[in-house]
Amino acid sequence: MKILKYLFFLLLIIIIGSAIYFGTKDGTYDIQDSMVIQAPPEVVFNKVNDYKSWENWGPWKKEDSTITFTYAEKTSGEGASYSWDGQISGSMTTTKVIPNKEIEQDLTLDTPAGERNPKVYWTFEEAEGGTKVTWGMKGEHTLIDKAYYSLSGMDFDSEMHKMNKSGLEGIAEEVAEDMKQYSINVDGVTQYGGGYYMYTTSVAKLSELDEKTEPMMNVVMDFITNNNLNMAGKPFTLYNEIDNTNNTVIFSTGVPVKERVITPEGSPVVCGFMEPVSAVKVSLKGNYKHLSEAYTKGRQYIEKNSLQADPMGKTFEVYVTDPEETPNPANWLTEVYIPIITAPEPVEQGL
Repeated sequence: MKILKYLFFLLLIIIIGSAIYFGTKDGTYDIQDSMVIQAPPEVVFNKVNDYKSWENWGPWKKEDSTITFTYAEKTSGEGASYSWDGQISGSMTTTKVIPNKEIEQDLTLDTPAGERNPKVYWTFEEAEGGTKVTWGMKGEHTLIDKAYYSLSGMDFDSEMHKMNKSGLEGIAEEVAEDMKQYSINVDGVTQYGGGYYMYTTSVAKLSELDEKTEPMMNVVMDFITNNNLNMAGKPFTLYNEIDNTNNTVIFSTGVPVKERVITPEGSPVVCGFMEPVSAVKVSLKGNYKHLSEAYTKGRQYIEKNSLQADPMGKTFEVYVTDPEETPNPANWLTEVYIPIITAPEPVEQGL
């Protein structure tokens, strides 16, 4: 009996000593990782803000193939939530959202040692080359958790950093694939109404066209804004003359206006007039780098339908969406117009 008492007291001393030891260890944690993702903040934010996307980029299925997800009616924005069942079940609710800047979430984990409730946070900052995304989690380990990590040798911080980095890489891959999506549709023959437009003209190598177009368009837009002119349509680029031998192009960036505008002498922006034109219209939804394919499909349509491209006509592109308002290139809409010659209406001959 004395031996049992000694053993009992020894065990009690060990338990009390362990409790004191682990109880004095700091259990608070704040673990975060960052990555610069080559995409605008809004695009990355939208990917994280909607829980339905987490199943695709998250690292959890790699760790637990049995995991299943259940989504609430609201899956994005403040108040959104979802849950999962697996080796460790849990749920998450979004508690704060600052669009394109911050997200805060409450996480609930049902562990074998009981429920845990850490806080999750995200920040999105513009950075050179894209968006700096930070994914973090903070909370406090219980006495049991501290004892387990110490005795088992598990490095909690290291495991969390590993999970964060895997998730951020998954987001980067998902966003890159999203922005690559595009579609081209030949809408057929249409009539473009024409009218007055403000424009500026330059010449460039075909390889320099993209970098020259945007600043030229900004000059036209600034002129319209500074002179309180009313836009009558979407901005466009008009190709006046293309020299394929020398790979150069004379082109204009223009914006339709409601009436003729007299500009001062020497102004870089002048007023022009486009006659109504019959053209084959091609719609591109996606990045501008696919425009050459859109032109190819338009010309193939012309040949297939025995139409005749107007050799004197000037092709042009109308930019339906503004990249500043629509950051994801996959959602950019551009209309391509290739002028054609149409047969004149028959004239009745007098008797």
